[in-house]
Amino acid sequence: MGKENQLSYDAKDIQVLEGLEAVRRRPGMYVGGTDIKALHHLIYEVVDNSIDEALAGSCDRIDIIIHPDSSVTVEDNGRGIPVDIHPQMKKPALEVVMTVLHAGGKFGGGGYKVSGGLHGVGVSAVNALSEWCEVRVRRGGQIHFQRYERGYPQTPVQVIGKSDPKVSGTRTTFKFDPEIFKGDLDYRFDTLVQRFREMAFVTRGVTIHFLDERSDREMTFYFEGGITSFVRYLNRNRMVLHPVVHVEKEIDGITIAAAIQYTDAYAESVYAFANTINTIDGGTHLTGLRSAVTRTINDYARRAGLLKEAEANFSGDDTREGLTAIVSIKHPDPQFESQTKVKLMNPEVQTLTQQVVGEAFSQFLEEQPSAGKAIVQKCLTSARARDAARKARDLVIRKSALESLTLPGKLADCSERDPNKTELYIVEGDSAGGSAKQGRDRHFQAVLPLRGKILNTERARLDKILANNEVKALISALGTGIGESFDLSGLRYGRVVVMTDADVDGSHIRTLLLTFFFRYMQPLIEEGHLYIAQPPLYRIVHRGKIEYAYNEAEKDRLLAKLGDGAEKAVLSRFKGLGEMNPEQLWDTTMDPAKRTLLLVTIEDAAEADRTFDMLMGSAVPPRRRFIQTHARDVRNLDV
Repeated sequence: MGKENQLSYDAKDIQVLEGLEAVRRRPGMYVGGTDIKALHHLIYEVVDNSIDEALAGSCDRIDIIIHPDSSVTVEDNGRGIPVDIHPQMKKPALEVVMTVLHAGGKFGGGGYKVSGGLHGVGVSAVNALSEWCEVRVRRGGQIHFQRYERGYPQTPVQVIGKSDPKVSGTRTTFKFDPEIFKGDLDYRFDTLVQRFREMAFVTRGVTIHFLDERSDREMTFYFEGGITSFVRYLNRNRMVLHPVVHVEKEIDGITIAAAIQYTDAYAESVYAFANTINTIDGGTHLTGLRSAVTRTINDYARRAGLLKEAEANFSGDDTREGLTAIVSIKHPDPQFESQTKVKLMNPEVQTLTQQVVGEAFSQFLEEQPSAGKAIVQKCLTSARARDAARKARDLVIRKSALESLTLPGKLADCSERDPNKTELYIVEGDSAGGSAKQGRDRHFQAVLPLRGKILNTERARLDKILANNEVKALISALGTGIGESFDLSGLRYGRVVVMTDADVDGSHIRTLLLTFFFRYMQPLIEEGHLYIAQPPLYRIVHRGKIEYAYNEAEKDRLLAKLGDGAEKAVLSRFKGLGEMNPEQLWDTTMDPAKRTLLLVTIEDAAEADRTFDMLMGSAVPPRRRFIQTHARDVRNLDV
């Protein structure tokens, strides 16, 4: 390379990003990125500050409003951000909090005993990533105001009115910056509702009111029962084996709270919180809870003679089947893995949680022998089924590259071997499979037809699931293994696309497949590999021109565009993918240049868990209520 083409690399080329400019240049470091998840994180950061006021005993109501222009207001009746001059910065404390990273009342231990907004970058990062932001503080009988644009103050902090000296609080209104959050991004009501519900559960006695003015929907949450109410809420569609076991204890300034209940379900539903923040990747508090549960059940089973001497101890997996539990800790100095606070790292929390939960759970089992016997019996059944599943799994596990790779006979594979470039279409039935195999691009698209409906994995254990031929074919084709032995590095296709008919049966098959992936291959969803194809519902032919409509609204729009000519248009509705010839299927559903694919995400594991449990579980009344509630919304029901 000639020297004239080399990039300069001198002291002058070292960029120093100061303050809020660093947030705007590297939003991923502060809110986790610029996607829909990060967008919601902006609201969480501001609401976390209000929750911290509640934890300090200074706030019992939080109002969140999404306005029609997607600006957001968060208001609390806490103490209000201080407005007097900061001794070091020589500016009002409000301006410092809103514009300086790592500034806040949560470092010296004076303003807050415990808090979730620990890093001090939360609200200033939100300000930096907002097109504009306005803060009103009620404090000392006055209303103080400051406006910012992309993080920079537009006016000094000023008094704009008087208020009742007994009333205090902070009202923050911000509009996310479209320069940072690009594309068709907007807040989702259901995602936020779930988060606020969790906050209300783990912050007992606080009212959280949420209003979405875009759709005129609102929800109010208040739970006196705290995390015990949370466990009951998660289990309301399941058969429980005993009452909720609840413990709350403070040791060395750290509060450990846990609620535990076993059900007849096969999956585990355990959620961990640190200073009211849902640590979705767990951490030391979750490890402590699981260790305590496993150890306590093993000790009790031995003492009660329910586990024979020849039998091995239960593994963690055996004791987690059917377990619903919440662990919530409040720590004056929590250590998180990153600013987005997805994992708690404090080592002392593991020991304390194990101690507190172990003592309480052990006492419960001694006092309630019938509950203890039911739990141990559940674990015994789980252990035997796991052993059977281990043997069954050996039949379907993906062979290594040195062995013969056994792929299902009905799989039409592609020639490309790089998983980053390949796609697997999972289709229902042989007729749709035939069209898909002929219409696809054989270079990078593989097709796996499934015959009939796969097993309802919500109501079956792993050993039974692995005996199902359709599931076996699916696992072999994907190459990842399943359950405990799941390994994403073995994935043979970068995109896994569920392509079912646009009718009731197709929806059912899609739900069964999603249940299977959610329960046994969750990393596939979390890492963005699972998609749902969108086949068209209608074909409209007018004067030799063919157009496709993917929903009722699009059909009406296309017909309206034809005006008077709509009467001469030939409208046909596809009952299934098998009705399309290979060319039509390629043009509408498989051609990367024209198709629409929906990425499957787990917005919130607790909500997905609840929905699958309600739709696919054994309890009939909740499902009946759901069907009756939504019956009027159904269109094109095939009779």
